[in-house]
Amino acid sequence: MTDISFRRGPLAVLLTGTFLIVLDFFVVNVALPSVQRDLHADNTALEWLVAGYGLTFGGLLLVASRVADRWGRRRVFMLGTALFVASSAACGLAPDTTTLVVARLVQGAAAAAIAPTVLALIGDVYAGPHRARALGAYATVMGVAAASGQLIGGVLIHLDLAGSGWRAIFLVNVPIGLAAVAAAPRLLPETRIAGAPRVDVAEAALVVAALTALVLPLIEGQRQGWPLWTWASLVGSVLLADLAWLRGRALRRRGVRPLVDPDALGARGVRAGLAGQALLFTGMAAYFLVLALYLQDGRGLGPLASGAVFTIVAAAYMVGTADAAPLIARYGARATIAGAAATFGLGHLLLLGAVEHVGVGGSVLWLAPGLAVGGLGMGVALAALVGTVMGSVASEHAGTVSGTASTGQQVGNALGVALVGIVFFGRIDQGMVEAFGASLVYLVATTAAVAVAAALLPGHTRVRQPETLPSSSSAAA
Repeated sequence: MTDISFRRGPLAVLLTGTFLIVLDFFVVNVALPSVQRDLHADNTALEWLVAGYGLTFGGLLLVASRVADRWGRRRVFMLGTALFVASSAACGLAPDTTTLVVARLVQGAAAAAIAPTVLALIGDVYAGPHRARALGAYATVMGVAAASGQLIGGVLIHLDLAGSGWRAIFLVNVPIGLAAVAAAPRLLPETRIAGAPRVDVAEAALVVAALTALVLPLIEGQRQGWPLWTWASLVGSVLLADLAWLRGRALRRRGVRPLVDPDALGARGVRAGLAGQALLFTGMAAYFLVLALYLQDGRGLGPLASGAVFTIVAAAYMVGTADAAPLIARYGARATIAGAAATFGLGHLLLLGAVEHVGVGGSVLWLAPGLAVGGLGMGVALAALVGTVMGSVASEHAGTVSGTASTGQQVGNALGVALVGIVFFGRIDQGMVEAFGASLVYLVATTAAVAVAAALLPGHTRVRQPETLPSSSSAAA
């Protein structure tokens, strides 16, 4: 194929879906104070708005990937996008926090249906250099959506279109998503995997139950005073995870490919890299949440000004993702990831020092060094970890590992929000500076955990780009 034959229409449809599901995880942070004032939401509801999306997204992603292989990727993409549109409308029109949280959970489930089809359909539509070009566009759109989410949200809230306020961040998805659904039948092929295994209902139920049993008590426990059921749920999550693992091994012995394949996770580099990714996302989601609350509730910035401050993190993050490959080539994956995690942690410490100095007043420029250093370390760590995992896995397991990685990232998002909520809201009665400072100390601990995971990587671990896409890949948000 020559370059002139590159088809832009299918890619535009697919990247629209990618942009929406990545943006909607991050855009909500800047709207949380407005939601709290408008709907009189309590702190637990705010956590659910962020963590709930990641929980249903991550919990259902592997199941949706398997369903798409059997039912048809275009069909699942369209169904997921239509459900995303409907749930976004429900979020934007929600009269109370209960409706908003439930709609947000459905939105995460819809994102789980969209994510695994995008990369798979790119592989169906494009080949050779066109595939590389499409993947480059895909990576760029993901980065832009993640890095600019807070700013986009701030602009939409500031414009207050038709008096919509914070609701605009959800309602804007409706016309964009409908356009993607309308264009999909004409521009995307319908593909299925011959002989794709069915979803094992028992395994899927155990995976979702284990994740829910882990996150639910962490979000609800502090508000309810940590009753007995919260501790029983945490213990139960471990038991459910063990049962899911055993079910996967049993399926494998019967010749059935499980959702989480023990054989695919056998390499030490894969296990350490997946752990590092999950831990990194645990810190990233929590960071964006408490920073938004500090800027708006603490410093009194509006959504637009708060979003503008986030661009410091976003710009440094984009630089970091571009620098990851050269750093790995020079220093190796293990040293690069550990150094990036340390840099992310240093950014938190610089920000902590600035906040201790200026409190909730003074120029926001005091915050800039910590935000920039933290964003740089975050970008390098994420790009290096993603490349390292895929560089360590055998080609026949690439689909399973990429899906498992995406699930771990989303679950890390949900878990991080739940954990930082315990720290932040547990100290908020002592003042914003105390609550935000304690949260930054927790975030330093998460970056240290990422560095420990990096130390477990084999010394020869390197980054390689897979020559072909796995048949059932997932998007990393």
